[in-house]
Amino acid sequence: MNKKLITLAVAGVLAVPAAAFAQASNVQIYGRLNLGLDNYSATGATIGSAGDYKARNRVYDAGSRLGFTGSEDLGNGLKAIFLLESGINVDNGGTTGQGGQANPYTGTLSSRIGYVGLQGNWGRLTFGKDNVWWGNTPIERSGADYIAAGIPSFNGLLGRGMNVGVTRVSNLVQYIAQASGVTGILSYSAGGETAAAGANTSGRLWGATVQGQWGAFGAGYDWVNLKGNAPTSGAATAASTGHKARAGWTYAPGSQISVLWIKSIQDNLGYSAIALAGTALAPLAALSVPDATAASLSQTSWGLSWEHTFGNFQGMGQWSKVNNITGCAIAGACDNTNATAWMAGLRYNFSKRTGVYVNYATIKNASNYNMDYLGGWMTSASTTSSLPGLSPATVPAFGIVNSNGADPRIVGVGMMHTF
Repeated sequence: MNKKLITLAVAGVLAVPAAAFAQASNVQIYGRLNLGLDNYSATGATIGSAGDYKARNRVYDAGSRLGFTGSEDLGNGLKAIFLLESGINVDNGGTTGQGGQANPYTGTLSSRIGYVGLQGNWGRLTFGKDNVWWGNTPIERSGADYIAAGIPSFNGLLGRGMNVGVTRVSNLVQYIAQASGVTGILSYSAGGETAAAGANTSGRLWGATVQGQWGAFGAGYDWVNLKGNAPTSGAATAASTGHKARAGWTYAPGSQISVLWIKSIQDNLGYSAIALAGTALAPLAALSVPDATAASLSQTSWGLSWEHTFGNFQGMGQWSKVNNITGCAIAGACDNTNATAWMAGLRYNFSKRTGVYVNYATIKNASNYNMDYLGGWMTSASTTSSLPGLSPATVPAFGIVNSNGADPRIVGVGMMHTF
């Protein structure tokens, strides 16, 4: 009997701090639903109508999500923090985008981002999966926070294998610090975690962001370098580097004019080779870029973004110019690899959490280029009809790529609710 009483007493003592920890911590549920009805097409392909995506009506989901976040006060200004955010396709209840292709940011817990870490007056250190490089908030928010589709190049989503290829990064260590209105972010991820026996493990990602706000003026710079594991012999190591500079002027509450500049550099087939390494589609990497013989290809783009709030209405407009790819060794291979994009949107906010909008976005691709709406998996393209000498029916899916010369266009209405 005494042993049983002692056991119960010890269990009671151990339960006290556990209960205290549970009461000291807090957990919040948050999310966003962003759905609507639109019409997508991508016509004018260089190879003719066989490469066109005819207009089709779609009930779409644009980046809906569900998340859990919380913190625990550890004393002396130190907190334990965590976040788990999952993408959800409310339009179909599955894990595919608008064209039926798999959306890797849905379907599982923490499929978008997630981390655990510590936060204090020295900054924040986390381990997990998080955004690197591609976000532009608060300088440019239209496509990410207000409507369904903005300009892809603002996030490094380019054509012909020139994608920067960095959005949400797994197996990430990230440190964030703030001082005098400036935020600095340093990111690192090892690339050799899943390397096979005998294979090199030199792959890694480094990223850095500096973002500042000084009254009505804000500016930021992002840099990222993604390097594949070195081959055991033969080919040079593939790498992708992205630069992004942005600045914005808030001329009235909720109203801003911004300029953005982006540069993507692909060394030794860069992102295409990194993405396809070790897969059955690896031979197609050389065909996705305009010149597989070039050691380094680069592409720059720049654009303007405008957001204006008047009463319950928000007006939005964007324009971007993507320049020709440079660095081709084959004469003419980089010709006509440019694009121009526009976006116009109008949103009515019923409240701080609920709004409806109309959205028009289009890309005019040159005859040798194929930029598309990859953000939020908004494209309906799913095959590579742009590969030289191959038709859509004979080419396996290589990412999400439109036909060269085809001009994607989205027009629709939608509703967004955050909670």
